[in-house]
Formats: sequence, C-alpha cells, structure tokens
Amino acid sequence: MEELTILHEDNHIIVVLKPQNVPTCEDSSKDKDMLTMIKEYIKETYDKQGNVYLGLVHRLDRPTGGVMVFAKSSKAASRLSEQMREGDFEKRYYATLVGVPREEKATLTHYMKKNAVNNMVYVCEPTVDGAKFAELDYQVLESVNGLSLADVRLHTGRSHQIRVQMNAIGCPVYGDMRYGGEKAKKGYLALWAYYLAFTHPVSKERMVFRVQPPKDNTPWNLFNTEKSVTIFKPLS
Repeated sequence: MEELTILHEDNHIIVVLKPQNVPTCEDSSKDKDMLTMIKEYIKETYDKQGNVYLGLVHRLDRPTGGVMVFAKSSKAASRLSEQMREGDFEKRYYATLVGVPREEKATLTHYMKKNAVNNMVYVCEPTVDGAKFAELDYQVLESVNGLSLADVRLHTGRSHQIRVQMNAIGCPVYGDMRYGGEKAKKGYLALWAYYLAFTHPVSKERMVFRVQPPKDNTPWNLFNTEKSVTIFKPLS
C-alpha cells in the first residue's frame, strides 16, 4: 500500500496531503486514488471488517496537490458539507502564473460551463443554460522572470476554476497546457492547495492546516513561499 502523509486524524475526520497527479477518487484511468488509499489504510490500521465508510467532502483536480480532509462518519461528512455551503470552509492555493496580472490584488467573477464530452470548462455568459457562477480572490506575492506567485482563495468550488479564471485574465497557471496552450509553458501544473481551514464537525475547534509546495521542483523553487503571510482575512 502506498504511504499516506497524514496531517491529522481522529474518530471523525482525517486530513491528508494529496500528491500531485493522484486522483481524488476513482476515474477512468483506474489508477490508485486517495479515497481508496485512505479506506485501505483505515481497514488495515484498525482491522475493520466489511466496507469502510469515508466521506468525500471536497475534491482536488488530479494534477493539483495539497491538503484535503475526508470524513470518517456520515455525521462529520454532513456537517463539513454544510460548512462548505455556508462559506465556513476556507481553501487557499498557491498558483504560479505565466505573466504578471494587471492588478496585484483582485476578485474575479465569471460564469462557467463544463463540457462533459471533452472535460473542459469554458467562461460563458450568465444566460447560457447550465452556466455556474464562479468567484475567487487573488493576491500576487512575487514576480520573477515573467512568472508570478499568486495566493488564491476560492469562494466557489467549480471544476478547474482557478485554471479557467486565471487564463481568462491572460495569466494561465504554469504547466496548464489544457487551458493556456503553449503560453502556459511545459511542465507539471503549478497549483497547490496549501491552506485549509474549517470547524471540526464535533469538537467545534477551528482547524487550520498549511503545507508548503514541493520546493525541489521548478517553478516553486523560484519563490520564497515560507515567507508568504496570510493575505486574506479569515472567513467568519
């Protein structure tokens, strides 16, 4: 069994570090996914018999690495999902962008629609059937050699949201050939879920997790993310 990086575990939740290019849940590739890996870990560690319950509360795209929380009970899953709906579940990302955004700090709002045939998401007019509202905040922290490190906070959790919205302002995520084309530069997708905050579903304690991106890889090693501070006020 692949080794899991567990950041926190109790009877109700388990917080883990998802490596890049590992699916969140089973997909058409049939590659080992996080949901399956954690279920196997619980089954083996606690000698569980039969099926293991594990609630998928949120997702990360396969190329994106970072912090994730899974629920170990249906009650925990329900309460965490409610926090997501109410905006008490805060996710932030580091994104290396190709180019320098015109505005150093901004809120981006778009309407987007997913094409299920090619698994692509497109910016569209709000009147388009199936269009979904997407909103995020970003703050540029550093710019080096035509690349920018941005701290991104999601307000909505749309598929490929950061990748699509950043490309829409002319600054695709580094390595995102799908949306940015050649401008995005070849390489792995430089998008990392570094920060996760939520209220524990049972103890009500505020849980905050922060994990740095892999600094042995370009372009992360171009930036000093350890010195980056919390740009946005915590959601309340």
